[in-house]
Amino acid sequence: MAEFTKEYQSLLQQKWHKYIIEGVPFPDTDSQIRDFIYESWKRSKKQGIDPFEVKNKTLSPEELNLVLRKNDNLIQIAHPYIQHLYTFVKGTNFVLALTDANGYVLDLVGDDNMIQARTKKSGLTVGCCRSEQYAGTNGIGTCLTVGHPIQIWGAEHYIKPHHNYLCSAAPIRNETGKIIGCLDVVGPFDLPHTHTLAMVSASTDGIEKEIKMKKAYEKIAVINNQMSSTIQSISSGIIMIDNLGIITQNNKRACDILGLEYSSLAHKNISDIINMESSGIDLTRIERDFQNNEVTLITKAGRKLSLSLSASCVNNDQQERTGTVLVIDELKRIHKLVNKISGFSATYTFNSILGDSQAITAVKGVAQAAAGSTSNVLILGESGTGKELLAHSIHNASQRANGPFIAINCGSLPKGLVESELFGYEKGAFTGASREGHPGKFELADGGTIFLDEIGDMPLDLQASLLRVLQTKEIVRIGGKQKKQIDVRIIAATNVDLYKSVQKKEFRDDLYYRLDVLSIQIPPLRKRPEDILPLADHFINQQNKILGKQAVILDSNVKKALTSYSWPGNIRELENVIERAVNLTQTGEITLNDLPAAITSYEDAPSLEVSSDTELQKEQPPGENKTYDLLVEALRAERGNVSKTSIRLGIPKRTLYRRIKKYKINIDDFRLL
Repeated sequence: MAEFTKEYQSLLQQKWHKYIIEGVPFPDTDSQIRDFIYESWKRSKKQGIDPFEVKNKTLSPEELNLVLRKNDNLIQIAHPYIQHLYTFVKGTNFVLALTDANGYVLDLVGDDNMIQARTKKSGLTVGCCRSEQYAGTNGIGTCLTVGHPIQIWGAEHYIKPHHNYLCSAAPIRNETGKIIGCLDVVGPFDLPHTHTLAMVSASTDGIEKEIKMKKAYEKIAVINNQMSSTIQSISSGIIMIDNLGIITQNNKRACDILGLEYSSLAHKNISDIINMESSGIDLTRIERDFQNNEVTLITKAGRKLSLSLSASCVNNDQQERTGTVLVIDELKRIHKLVNKISGFSATYTFNSILGDSQAITAVKGVAQAAAGSTSNVLILGESGTGKELLAHSIHNASQRANGPFIAINCGSLPKGLVESELFGYEKGAFTGASREGHPGKFELADGGTIFLDEIGDMPLDLQASLLRVLQTKEIVRIGGKQKKQIDVRIIAATNVDLYKSVQKKEFRDDLYYRLDVLSIQIPPLRKRPEDILPLADHFINQQNKILGKQAVILDSNVKKALTSYSWPGNIRELENVIERAVNLTQTGEITLNDLPAAITSYEDAPSLEVSSDTELQKEQPPGENKTYDLLVEALRAERGNVSKTSIRLGIPKRTLYRRIKKYKINIDDFRLL
């Protein structure tokens, strides 16, 4: 590197005059001139820069405002460094200039007289451009071109008016290494000092580090904002604590669950929020991750919360514990999600109950009144009359419509599992129990309705447990001790006479009276014959859509057969008969041939409907009515098989036995045929 001496300055002036003024062609190299200066002279010459006159490109006020706003971050960070550097050169006629990546001056700091002199002589002012394209070889433009710290002394400048200056410049890079600006210290050429460049480089190094640090902080802020937004968007409660239990972050949902104001958790210790001793769990000493543990937490305010708790330990790179993430959820909400996924919801409404008969209209009226009440409901009726449909309708018309609707058939559950199914169990409560325990149907129905179908088949010992739940509104899981408050409305249904069951000691009287607050008796289909054909048309339309047919009932004999039949299976049987008929019809018009024999046999004999022994006594003796003939014909066809005969005739077996006894028929005679 050449030394800044008078001899070197004289040599530079000769070389400058030779190559730039006289126009002697530049050889490939010139060992007497520094390489980056020599290459810059060649670039400046090629671009046609006037070597005698400074022709500035200066931004308009509007353009300057845009450039300053664009580089505001650089200006804000660099200005304190420039001011600090100025303290070392103050009073020595030095000027410090900050530029952007294109060479436009963004900031000037220096002695006022020097700035004024430079402005007057070379046009150096905020908004002017000092790139090589406009100013030839100079500290700012050449530094931005070569990309490293440089000093340009005297005649090394391309334009002659700049020969009186010494420039010490260093580029400024952002966090990605891209040049975003330059810092240049300009002073008299007769005061060259290599320490000046070192000071400039140290300043730009500090500026770059602060830019990177600020960018890192911005990234951290973005990550924190993203994490905060993510945490806030999570529907569960999130609480992050450090090793001391200090809450470092939480979402609003956590505050809602705990019944606290959103700001009240910030920087508090979790032990100031949760009563650890009463809750039986120390949230600051969780040693391993776990998921969805059911816990009861008691807040310092005394609130008792049944929650699902998950915990995840947070470790640093050295696998040292730094904190814990707690996820809390109300068990009610978890149960609601389970119910939604499991389909525990009511489907039907009162509009789903078809028929305009006086009997069914009266049932709807009572049921609608029950929907507006909170009392227990007992639905009575034969199998197939639509008891569950009515229970759905009551729930959907009640204030609990948005809550779960859970139906349980008390007669279909294995005896040993009924209690665990209804009330749930804790982990390890019995052999085969889930390791995590399991909520019962009453817990899952919290806030909604539980429909206990075939309540008359519930075992007596379980009736006592159900009665206790009705009285206390609390349940205790099998194997557990913790009482859980529940808010459940009970709708029960049965096809047996519960009052008689009470008299026979088969059903608890106290439970019966608890359930029989609002009782609704659904009449059998035979008691509302005017609804049969409208129901049949409805089921025909359903099957037509499923099977892609256009079946209809036009035959009056078919209509007579349907309305004359006793329908022991009620609406369910009618639906099955219609499904069969729509499947079998070849012409689209349902005929007698498409109906079961049990119905066609009744076509002209509506008197076959028997619902009591009194009605049986009204029948005529053998040989004088069709009842006896049909009975004998059916027994003969089924070879004395009572079950098949009852199905063939469409009557209950108990009715068949009464008729056999009344007519003194020996069924063994038919078994020998």
